[in-house]
Amino acid sequence: MTDELPPADPPPHLLEAAVYCTDLDAAEDFYGRVLGLKRLLRVKNRHVFFRVGPGVLLVFNPDETVKPPGNPDLPVPPHGARGEGHVCLAMPGAALDPWRHRLEAAGVEIEADFEWPNGARSIYVRDPGGNSVELADPALWAR
Repeated sequence: MTDELPPADPPPHLLEAAVYCTDLDAAEDFYGRVLGLKRLLRVKNRHVFFRVGPGVLLVFNPDETVKPPGNPDLPVPPHGARGEGHVCLAMPGAALDPWRHRLEAAGVEIEADFEWPNGARSIYVRDPGGNSVELADPALWAR
């Protein structure tokens, strides 16, 4: 392997991220009804996708995504993960208190709620698949 690579610009932003959950009905309720994300697409018990700003959150059933593709026009390789993952959704700091109240009203347990050393705040909960879902003030990663 050589250290010399042809030049290329880095990706401008994250297009999609995935979490895995075997109960897509519960995941659809959590991400759609509780978090208010717009559902883009659901394919049976395989996946459900949600719009998050300019990106997309993919929620896959790992029992289904490990299977070879059934559509030759969409040859997505089998993939998947087991165990708890993590996704962080940007939430303006002033909106975190109302979101904490909404989550609690929906019966979602708050796992953690704290301020980082730079003053940004994060709230952590678990989705129905056990994934860590963080609502964080974008100042967390301010340049």
